[in-house]
Amino acid sequence: MKIVFLGSSHGVPEPNRKCSSTLVEAGGSKYIVDMGTGAVEDLITRGIAAREIRAVFITHMHGDHTNGLVSFLDLCSWKFKDADPALFLPGDTERTRAALCEWLACNDTVMRPFDLHRVEEGVIYDDGGLRVTAYGTKHNRASFAYLLEAEGKRVLFSGDLSTKGPAVDFPLSVLNAPLDLAVCECAHFEATEYLPLFEGKKNLRRLCFNHYSEVRLASLLEMPRLLPELPMLRATDGLEITL
Repeated sequence: MKIVFLGSSHGVPEPNRKCSSTLVEAGGSKYIVDMGTGAVEDLITRGIAAREIRAVFITHMHGDHTNGLVSFLDLCSWKFKDADPALFLPGDTERTRAALCEWLACNDTVMRPFDLHRVEEGVIYDDGGLRVTAYGTKHNRASFAYLLEAEGKRVLFSGDLSTKGPAVDFPLSVLNAPLDLAVCECAHFEATEYLPLFEGKKNLRRLCFNHYSEVRLASLLEMPRLLPELPMLRATDGLEITL
């Protein structure tokens, strides 16, 4: 199982970090979690065809997680017609479909009838190679964390959490079994607010801070000192983690 960070910034792109998007390779297939950046350009740069993306999972419908979805569906509608990803979107999928169709129509593109699924809590996807479970969070009216399981590995993407801190809605139940990697946002609170949640949790094997702002840098640098037994990384664009 390989995790590739295409975009690791917070709500605004930075000079060397684009908005949220992560490529996941597992079981011989490829998937994307969030599309806040131009995922098509990233895929082409990496020599990956659009048809290789089997599914796209959006954690919540904010622009820094979805703006790249429009260009992806645009190109898949008129150019990469052999691409047929399943799309998992929070909120009102029919309203979203109508909005996407209308926007693409403004660009003289007829959107193909992509397979849109409304995300609800529980198992939302299982193709035999990857299993995805959604956990509701309180970042906005329809936001989710995703647990990805493949090749005997378990990875959590926190998505954006409540601005009141991770104690409010981080899905701690995922730590009831060994978790190989937790990809945790740090845009809306200090990284040290994760400390009470992860301290003494032997099932957590590695932590990666993603979607962070530079204003959180001091607390990000403090975390390895406070939890020296837990391997930690800070995501940067292009970072690859193989499990």
